[in-house]
Amino acid sequence: MTQLGLPDTVQACLFDLDGVVTQTAVVHAAAWKETFDAFLREHEGPQARPFDEVADYDEYVDGRPRADGVRSFLASRGIELPEGDPGDPPDARTVHGLGNRKNELLLERIRTGGVDAYEGTLRYLEAVRARGLATAIVSSSANCRDVLRAVGAEHFFDVRIDGVVATERHLPGKPHPDTFLAAARDLGVEPERAAVFEDALAGMDAGRSGGFGYVVGVDRVGQSDALYAHGANVVVKDLAELGGEQ
Repeated sequence: MTQLGLPDTVQACLFDLDGVVTQTAVVHAAAWKETFDAFLREHEGPQARPFDEVADYDEYVDGRPRADGVRSFLASRGIELPEGDPGDPPDARTVHGLGNRKNELLLERIRTGGVDAYEGTLRYLEAVRARGLATAIVSSSANCRDVLRAVGAEHFFDVRIDGVVATERHLPGKPHPDTFLAAARDLGVEPERAAVFEDALAGMDAGRSGGFGYVVGVDRVGQSDALYAHGANVVVKDLAELGGEQ
């Protein structure tokens, strides 16, 4: 499978959404920053240290389910909030309230700015499908299906394991491997015969701990060393580097 840059043993490809298929990671980071900066100013005053869209995003929220991201970042600042309820309003001072505020801001940014896919990834997906490999999209986002439809990419995937499915099946999110393992299981492929494509450090951890046959790190923000340290077999800036051109 040298044309795809993958070992010959790979029978399925499992793709993250944000930052791998679609150019939405930067939109997520901006929505998280607006959410957390407003909260921190209210909680600590004008001297509060702002959320860092690169360092804090990569370390604490990227690739994680929304509520996990809130908990992880707040813990890094020594802050605890009540859990609240998934239906909390976006102004509630709870974990779910903050998460819902972030989602509200994200959807507004997507509505006003639109969504773009990475052309190199779309070409790679076409090549993967042409060679008969099974495919899945694996995302912590509850908006996964809508985003895929917005960029016309839903047809590329045989299986979708996203935030909605994970909640229905009670699957813990990344860095746990459960969502990727569920995708492989739904495709009827053993993990060691599946390749994971991720840009998040939490996704790298999931690929490594899940025993997947190959883990591709996609470096959009200059964190190649960290991706390798968290379990990548190879790191590329764009999937076009792996080959697969028709």
